[in-house]
Amino acid sequence: MANKQKSGSISKRMQQRAEERRKKRMTTTLIVAAALIIVLAGVLFVVFNNNNAPSEASVGSIPMEVNVEEAYQLVEDGAFLLDVRTQEEWDEFHAPQATLIPLDELVSRVSEVPSDQEIVVICRSGNRSLVGRDTLLDAGFTNVTSVDGGMNEWRSAGYPTE
Repeated sequence: MANKQKSGSISKRMQQRAEERRKKRMTTTLIVAAALIIVLAGVLFVVFNNNNAPSEASVGSIPMEVNVEEAYQLVEDGAFLLDVRTQEEWDEFHAPQATLIPLDELVSRVSEVPSDQEIVVICRSGNRSLVGRDTLLDAGFTNVTSVDGGMNEWRSAGYPTE
């Protein structure tokens, strides 16, 4: 009878261990399934978000950044040329059709920028104009671009300056 009790308790322990292993497998399976669902949801979000979002290369009808040749053509076609350099830089030379609003004043003077035109933002070399462009985009403007190379390239290309 002692052997029967011993064999019964071994069998019970084996059943308990088998049940524990089954629960672990089930838990692992549930964790893997949840992870896959989260990954799938992330992929779907990216796919649908990219299809509905504006391109990083352009927000409105013009690219985010243009070279001086493209900038000059945009201005000739009626775009508003916004110079975000300092007054001292402006006094040295500027494009005749440009409007000066120094970058550090742009946020407070954004109402002076027309919202019904394409906007070409220019500075000395192209760095501040990126910030100016982004400031206008943040303010709700959509047809805004920055000039790569700025007024230095503009003058080197032989476009008019005063």
